[in-house]
Amino acid sequence: MSGYKLVCPHCNSRMRIRTSEGKHVFLRIAYLQCTAEACGWSVRAEFEMTHELSPSGMPNPEVNLPKADRELRRAALVKDADGEAAQA
Repeated sequence: MSGYKLVCPHCNSRMRIRTSEGKHVFLRIAYLQCTAEACGWSVRAEFEMTHELSPSGMPNPEVNLPKADRELRRAALVKDADGEAAQA
């Protein structure tokens, strides 16, 4: 499996995470920068965990996310099969 890839919407180059900070167990703020020197676009992003797609094999009772409905789980499976889940 390839790593998570963030792509610049301006020039389609890879984005890199310059720094990030945790705001909550389910929320991380990241500061991104395009790797293309000519572009250099930078942005603030939020990565949030919103729904549980499948249960953990080592559940933490303090972790409580809503369970994804069938439609959301099906959409995740389709994206995974197409290789799009690793893309942003």
